[in-house]
Amino acid sequence: MMLTTQRATAEGLRTNPGLRRGGTSKASRYFRLPLLAAALIAASHFTPVFAAVPATAAVDSTGLAVTDSTVKVGILHSSTGTMAISETGSIQAEKLAIDQINQAGGVLGRKVEYIQEDGASDWPTFAEKAKKLLVSDKVAAIFGGWTSASRKAMLPVLEQYNGMLYYPTFYEGLEQSPDVIYTGQEATQQIIAGIDWVVKNKHAKTFYLLGSDYIWPRTANKIARHHIEKLGLKVIGEDYYPLGNTQFNSVINKIKLKKPDVIYAIVVGGSNVAFYKQLKAAGIDMTKEKPLLLTISVTEDEIRGIGGENIVGAYASMKYFESMDNPANKAFVAAFKQKWGNDIVIGDVTQAAYLGPWLWKAAVEKAGSFDIDKVRAASPGIEMKNAPEGYVRIHENHHLWSKTVIGRARADGQYDVIYQTPQLIEPNPFPKD
Repeated sequence: MMLTTQRATAEGLRTNPGLRRGGTSKASRYFRLPLLAAALIAASHFTPVFAAVPATAAVDSTGLAVTDSTVKVGILHSSTGTMAISETGSIQAEKLAIDQINQAGGVLGRKVEYIQEDGASDWPTFAEKAKKLLVSDKVAAIFGGWTSASRKAMLPVLEQYNGMLYYPTFYEGLEQSPDVIYTGQEATQQIIAGIDWVVKNKHAKTFYLLGSDYIWPRTANKIARHHIEKLGLKVIGEDYYPLGNTQFNSVINKIKLKKPDVIYAIVVGGSNVAFYKQLKAAGIDMTKEKPLLLTISVTEDEIRGIGGENIVGAYASMKYFESMDNPANKAFVAAFKQKWGNDIVIGDVTQAAYLGPWLWKAAVEKAGSFDIDKVRAASPGIEMKNAPEGYVRIHENHHLWSKTVIGRARADGQYDVIYQTPQLIEPNPFPKD
């Protein structure tokens, strides 16, 4: 995988003073990290050779967990609780990326070591563990979070202790933190293109909005409703259920009564298992598209728990599917399965989590330092030319330029890629309209 770092260009990728707390970008430099080769190295028994190591004092002026031979980072996801079904893949992806980075020589000649903490699907626990990682463990970066509630819980901690979080999940937008690199899509990238596709290609006119009851589904559906109504179409129902809810028969009956063209579903975590099984049991055959189901929350990771036979025919709007046909993705999938097992699956958030350590490595090497302020200033403009999803680039607002992809669920738990936007979509976390 090629990673390139750039300074400001005429395209407007300038370091945003509002996102900077200190330090300025170094002279323009280009870094080419052959990730496909790294994946092969990681799969072998070859012993990595670390590059000449700059003195610790030269690369760490703020007391981070950096020695002459190692640097520590944090992994903070839910490995227990209702969100574990969704977050386990992120943990696996980040560990794979770190292994590959170490096999390729580490970061500034240092081996990356991780400290893993469990957010336990509990938002105060995320804040507590983030503080531990930053204050006690003094990690140079945190890779973590899934729900917006977990991210929001960590933000004040990151602000107070000057940490940097690489957050992998598609989310509602309306946020731009100097302490976060958002490697998943913000709402306008995921929602708008998906709705436009279903309206144009499936002639949808009525929508039923459904979600888990917290900030991301509610805000995402607010954006979806606005766009649907802007197109002159109708939302004929909207309901929310608590995280972990397993009873959806009442809303399924309402859906059958109102007969929307589209069920727009943002059910999250373990609740997906109950929802899709009950939907099928109620006689809704998604292969017939009456109604059509479009989700922005079910990746291959969730289908593994749901069962492909219970969701076959549903559509999803993401930026990545395991079945994407490109050389970089094939190498990534092969390395992932070699490490974690052939029966493992890889979803959108898992792939976005995999990008985090690589983007951090590129920013550190561009800055020539592990210091958070210098890494922050170096991040805008970094490119990954051959990410598994394709080309991505960090915008000055700390989100990624990316494409939107529509997939249709198969019985084997994978998605067929149906559509991809022809151009990268600029991240716009604060849409004016």
